[in-house]
Amino acid sequence: MGATAKLEVKDNDPLASLEVFFKAMLKLEDISAVLVPRQLPMKKTIMPALVSDPESIDGVYPLAPVFPLNAARIVSRLTRKPSGGKVAAVLRPCEIRAFYELVKLKQGTTDELVIVGVDCLGAYKNTDYFRFAAEDVKKSTTEFYRNALAGKTKIMEGIDLAPACKACEYPVPSGADITIGLFGVNTDDHFLIMSQSHTGDELLGRLELSPAEEPASRQEAIDSIVSRRIAYRDNMFAETREATNTLEKLTSYLAGCTNCYNCRVACPVCYCKECVFVTDVFNHEPSQYLQWAMRKGAIKMPTDTVFYHITRLAHMSTACVGCGQCSNACPNDIHVMELFRMVADSTQKAFDYQAGRSLEEKPPLSVFREDEFEEVVGIASTGT
Repeated sequence: MGATAKLEVKDNDPLASLEVFFKAMLKLEDISAVLVPRQLPMKKTIMPALVSDPESIDGVYPLAPVFPLNAARIVSRLTRKPSGGKVAAVLRPCEIRAFYELVKLKQGTTDELVIVGVDCLGAYKNTDYFRFAAEDVKKSTTEFYRNALAGKTKIMEGIDLAPACKACEYPVPSGADITIGLFGVNTDDHFLIMSQSHTGDELLGRLELSPAEEPASRQEAIDSIVSRRIAYRDNMFAETREATNTLEKLTSYLAGCTNCYNCRVACPVCYCKECVFVTDVFNHEPSQYLQWAMRKGAIKMPTDTVFYHITRLAHMSTACVGCGQCSNACPNDIHVMELFRMVADSTQKAFDYQAGRSLEEKPPLSVFREDEFEEVVGIASTGT
């Protein structure tokens, strides 16, 4: 386990080289399909596509700075029951971690799956990406890719990485079978292809790539990126904490919420088939609204918006991977990601848990630990 090879970049065309790699994977007898970001034929939109024909792999863009949805939910749908074929899923690090959480929640399996992780350069907000890409997806993707590897992500005035990406301290895939390495690599010449599992070792052996060594510059590059992102994250947490540290401030922070529930739908780890907020529990009687208005003089409509977000925080902060899709989906530009990441960071530290870190770690509250939170329950360990 741990073999490393190189994928040559020919004719100064990294996207074409990745297409060759994915075509080679599809030609393997046991790989039925590849799930990969692909440009839709009718427009510049890039969405996950399940490709089974090697000749249809053209137009795939795993390096494009666009993140329309967290594909962990798609992989969950593809793997929750046997399909009769193995899928190679090309995923960002946060998608892998979200999928791991779904597997632990019995929403998917790894039985018929090969995970191909890609070093993540980040992505723009959906609306910003459409401005950036204009009409030439390949040109804009290549421009972003080269600039981002050089440390420049703000290429067009007024457009930079989404806050979730700037605050993400996990740019390198963990838990993948195969990783496509970009950081610290001479990508004008080649990509690194690294296995991280026995499945990856076996697959890499059949792809017949030239062996390679991981350069020392790779870890240095990763450490530099992580350091910058942690600094951004900590500052983001401090600003968000100051903006939400009283009920009055929190109410103001969430004032634009319309109860559209887009954040819940976009969240990869919100997996409930029926949410309590779309049941009759919150379908109040007209007389109740009038009574509340008469008691307080005025009430915001719709009601229950703050309660909705607090309930979601309590429900899934242990599983939040910080992908930012909640903010990406908000029509009123509420900084949902910043709030959820801040709370999730504290919650996961309290349980010594990191969402998506390992399939072996059981989710908090699903197991009993006798020595957990002794300072809260008032029971000191006797040591016997």
